Amino acid sequence: AGTVVHWARDAAEANEIIVGLVKEALADEDVTYDGTGIVGDEVVKVKSMVTQEIDMNEALEAAGIAAWETDLAEIIVQLGHDRPSHFLVPAIHRNRAEVREIFLEEMGNYGRPAPEDLDSEPKNLAGAARLHLREKFLRAKVGISGANFAVAETGTLVVVESEGNGRMCLTMPQTLISVIGIEKVLPTFEDLEVFLQLLPRSSTAERMNPYNSVWTGPGGPGGDGPEKTHVVLLDNGRTRVLADRQGREALRCIRCTACLNVCPVYEKVGGHAYGSVYPGPIGSILTPQLRGTGSAVDKSLPFASSLCGACFDVCPVRIPIPDLLVYMRNKVVETKKAEAKRGRARPFLTHGEPAAMTAAAWMMSDPRRWTAATKGSGLSGRLLGRADHIGPMPWPLSAWTNARDVPVPPKESFRSWWNRTRGGEEK
Repeated sequence: AGTVVHWARDAAEANEIIVGLVKEALADEDVTYDGTGIVGDEVVKVKSMVTQEIDMNEALEAAGIAAWETDLAEIIVQLGHDRPSHFLVPAIHRNRAEVREIFLEEMGNYGRPAPEDLDSEPKNLAGAARLHLREKFLRAKVGISGANFAVAETGTLVVVESEGNGRMCLTMPQTLISVIGIEKVLPTFEDLEVFLQLLPRSSTAERMNPYNSVWTGPGGPGGDGPEKTHVVLLDNGRTRVLADRQGREALRCIRCTACLNVCPVYEKVGGHAYGSVYPGPIGSILTPQLRGTGSAVDKSLPFASSLCGACFDVCPVRIPIPDLLVYMRNKVVETKKAEAKRGRARPFLTHGEPAAMTAAAWMMSDPRRWTAATKGSGLSGRLLGRADHIGPMPWPLSAWTNARDVPVPPKESFRSWWNRTRGGEEK
């Protein structure tokens, strides 16, 4: 269809391709930031998870190129020197008073400043962002996007968004570079119809998304849209996930965020606690598959769940997330066992989880041992008297209790209560 297609095996290769394309497109440009005194190269961006996955903004910045986010929530995150905490609403952890302060303090450093009398009314905050971005849209020679879907049959790319900024990025620059995870490819245009109904219903409970931008190839000189279009197909671990017959089901994700919105763990800890671009239940299985389980964060992610199953109930593409969480937990345990055999496991006192689980299994496998343990728990509860929690404790328990209160054990177990109120011997 006239688009130049590039294949990137990993993040480093993708960033090398993108930086090269941007430099080539801006080679003859002398870009000036009107009224700010700042001179340099720049691109405008559509909100994209995959470019965050590969740290593209940082790679462009290292090459002397400024990448401006244009989604309202992404502007808030970027100007606040922050990280997204949600797929769909990256700045959900910020309130409007904080947004006002960020706009007043930071906008003037990177372009048109916010009005001095800016208040915290949402429409006025959106208006300030619109004025700030408009000059960037008008002068940008390069746009960078992700894609919600890509159609193999026609070479068509699709971006789904709700503000119109995406359409500005996709149509006004002379060169458009789209970075796409290979799992976003659909076979036919007919398949696209299904997904364009699934995505808005599961993301925002809308029948139809406000802006569905669909394009196939460049517009050509004097035509409608960019004169040059590039697609960077990103692997970055995806073929490895595809080779796993069970784990590959995570690649069906369409980034609707339904699982985040119902997850009790995400509700309590927020997106930043996951330590990855993809938070929530889907991130807990997708991230360690893409990155491996070599780091402490990736080892812990499959355990960041209560396995309540709410994520599977709402998933529009029926990814069995609870089953995959258990599957990934098993892989983490197997990795730990392999490390232990190679002598690379941590010392017992700093990594006693396997020993603790073994002890718990031994205790719970015999009713008599379990009964004795519950009686001991009740005794400790009675010794603590009227205390409602246990405060800081000595090391190694201090690693937990210095930041959290531990509930006092109940003074009476359920078995004892049943025996006392209903009579009969404990079984």
